[in-house]
Amino acid sequence: MATVRGSRYLLTIGRWRRSFGIAPQFRALAALVPGVSHVDNKSDFLGKRPHRRHPGILQLSCVRLPQGLAEAAQLLLLGDSMPNMEKQVQALTNYLWSRHLPVEPEELQRRAVLLEKKILENADSCQTEKHHEEVLRALRRTTYHWQELSYNEGLSLVYMAARLDGGFAAVSRAFHEIQARLPEFQPQTLMDFGSGTGSVTWAAHSIWGQSLREYMCVDSSAAMLELAEKLLKGGSGSGMPCVPSVFFRQFLPVSPKVQFDVVVAAFSLSELPSKADRTDVVQTLWRKTGRFLVLVENGTKAGHSLLMDARDLVLNVRFFFLLSPYPPFPTYSHQFLCPHELPCPQLTASKPLACSFSQAYHPIPFSWNKKPKEEKFSLVILARGSPEEANRWPRITQPVLKRPRHVHCHLCCPDGHMQHAVITARRHGRDLYRCARVSSWGDLLPVITPSELPPSPAQDAPES
Repeated sequence: MATVRGSRYLLTIGRWRRSFGIAPQFRALAALVPGVSHVDNKSDFLGKRPHRRHPGILQLSCVRLPQGLAEAAQLLLLGDSMPNMEKQVQALTNYLWSRHLPVEPEELQRRAVLLEKKILENADSCQTEKHHEEVLRALRRTTYHWQELSYNEGLSLVYMAARLDGGFAAVSRAFHEIQARLPEFQPQTLMDFGSGTGSVTWAAHSIWGQSLREYMCVDSSAAMLELAEKLLKGGSGSGMPCVPSVFFRQFLPVSPKVQFDVVVAAFSLSELPSKADRTDVVQTLWRKTGRFLVLVENGTKAGHSLLMDARDLVLNVRFFFLLSPYPPFPTYSHQFLCPHELPCPQLTASKPLACSFSQAYHPIPFSWNKKPKEEKFSLVILARGSPEEANRWPRITQPVLKRPRHVHCHLCCPDGHMQHAVITARRHGRDLYRCARVSSWGDLLPVITPSELPPSPAQDAPES
């Protein structure tokens, strides 16, 4: 029996189209409602594909670093004399994962006013200075102390050991999403904001190396840029780069006319000290985006919330760019990853959760780092162009629970709601059941809502 939030919501299996759009010759296969078991087995939904390769499968197998990158990272760490590297790597990993966003001045002021009122209510005297000191002490105890990380040579090396492999896995999964849905897309230029160790360049080269002719790496840390260049040259500063045409700089290109086919900010927006700074950076990155803007952060509530702010900023101020003296082409923007452009239901739920993905990867083979790991991350992909390219299939937002003769799927649906669907072969048909059973967290379930169906002749016929 299907569990549905809202009685109005139905799901119907749809036909596959290359861009994951809705084919006008749609034929219903099965509805996720109790008592419906009819399946049109003559449909070409799967074609000659097996169920385990249905069109919504987007999960990557266990990602492995390119051999040249892994060997360069090992060489750099073997030549380093830093003590207790394993402990430093673990400490930095824990710190980055547990990091919150900096408290905004307005929020700090609001907290101070509330604390002052509380202190005054319980005060025996009117010593203003004493009250102010109590407010400051209370703020220090209860406020998260965000600190900007200064990546010198030593910390950059620790960051490389801690995050190079996981960051590469997350970005590879993001690029795979674009490639799987738009195989004809062949970017020529890429910009990586907050490039760090350069994992974005390596991931992009692995997928689009035949077409990319320029990689622009932007990072404020000179030590990070130097480390990224060493990794490209096999761990030394004098070798030939494994990836050609990579340029490093500490500042974004000034000219508003300069655009890149793909712009990436991976684990970089969370390094900015305020919401105003993030807003300025996102607007700048979107102006420089020719086709896709890819934003990646940790799969935490803080990371997800930050990405939703960036997503809403781009989608809600698209007309700002129409008034720009250098309007990019095309001016329309749409959400490429989510099945809708409405507020994220994960954030508006009674118990907010982070919308995240999981990608398995093989870590850099250090002595403490041998078993495969999972990278949990949040992801937003924004695209310029016609919204027809955007899919309208629900995305699976949690691990699929496989039980005897039924499957539990948690879906983010095109109407902006979450749905917990319990799918069985008897009620929903063998094709949908088997597709759900082989799907994973982050995949698309190839079903659409009845509101997206073309009207049938029976529906158009006048009542007698």
